[in-house]
This record gives sequence, C-alpha cells and structure tokens, in this order.
Amino acid sequence: MKDWNSLREKLNYYKIWPVNYMFKFIVPAQMDKIARVEALFKDEAVIYRKESRKGNYISITAKQNMFSAEQIINIYKEAGKIEDIVPL
Repeated sequence: MKDWNSLREKLNYYKIWPVNYMFKFIVPAQMDKIARVEALFKDEAVIYRKESRKGNYISITAKQNMFSAEQIINIYKEAGKIEDIVPL
C-alpha cells in the first residue's frame, strides 16, 4: 500500500482551489486499459494521447479542474487498480 501523505503534503502547496491539475500515465496500447484510464476523468477534462515510437504504449495526459488534494489522490488510487499502467 502506498503512503499518500507525501503527495498530500505536496498538493497542499496549492492554497487556492480548484486547480487545473495535470495527470500523466503510461498505458499499454490496449483499448480496454486506455478506456479505463480515460474514464477516471470527467467530460470537461482535456485528454491527450501520444503513441510510443514502437506503438506498444500510449502516454495519456489529462488536465482537469480539481477541488482538493483528496480528489487528486482518489484518481491516482483508482488508476492504481488498472494493471500495468505507470503514473508519472
């Protein structure tokens, strides 16, 4: 189990919420995993995909207004349930 206190402390650097937070994940180029990562975000999120050179992985960058450190941590926790993805 990951210790989320370190991330929580860094996120508390933001004094005014909401913040437009950027998430980044490396995902195997499998449509089900890509869809699961993108489903973590609301409709208003801006999501970019970039394929790796060999096409084995997709980089997913999502920008979304977040209203608390806990909301950000919850997205990382849900993403952690998806096998073989790497949060950056």
